[in-house]
Amino acid sequence: MNFTNIFLILFLLSLSLSCNKVESEVLPILGNKETLEDGTIKYHTIPSFSFIDQDSLPFTEKSVENKIYVVDFFFISCPSICPMVSRQMLRVYEQYLKEDKLMFVSFSIDPKRDTVERLANYARNLGVNTEKWKFVTGKKEAIFDIAKDYFSIAIENEEAPGGFDHSGRLILIDDKNHIRSFCDGTDPLSVDGFILDIQKLLKETKGEIKK
Repeated sequence: MNFTNIFLILFLLSLSLSCNKVESEVLPILGNKETLEDGTIKYHTIPSFSFIDQDSLPFTEKSVENKIYVVDFFFISCPSICPMVSRQMLRVYEQYLKEDKLMFVSFSIDPKRDTVERLANYARNLGVNTEKWKFVTGKKEAIFDIAKDYFSIAIENEEAPGGFDHSGRLILIDDKNHIRSFCDGTDPLSVDGFILDIQKLLKETKGEIKK
């Protein structure tokens, strides 16, 4: 066997190993973790919650049970980043429109103005399926608190555009309530990577990637 053939075999072998490595990549579980007395690891999880959606129906952790889902925090009258983030959220939604395992949840941080009627109208204007993409409201303090659990920011600030400070993150949650990825929803390139992370998590959830 000559040197050229040996080189070709080694190259193909390294390429195969590289492809297998990428295919078996598993997203990390984000956030603090602790080791319990029995040696098991306890990861940060999204706690139980109780809100209402755009149709005045209860929205709780049961609403996303056995699903993976993407979260953002917004308000309808936002004059700054929300329109950009909503466009990117819509892009991700359209990418996975036929994926039953994936849901989308948008929490309004302005419940005083973002009534269920306004949220329903907002969803209609976007032209989305509200069984797949929920628009959620509730008590302001509860929404601000749950934002922290999602590693996002939502606070009132009279000096901020629209009266609120909030992040433009899109956050990916797995079917065990763990945060697995997030991105800057104002940056299309960041969202591109996030879309790939969703695909990885879907494969993991369906058992197509070994943990």
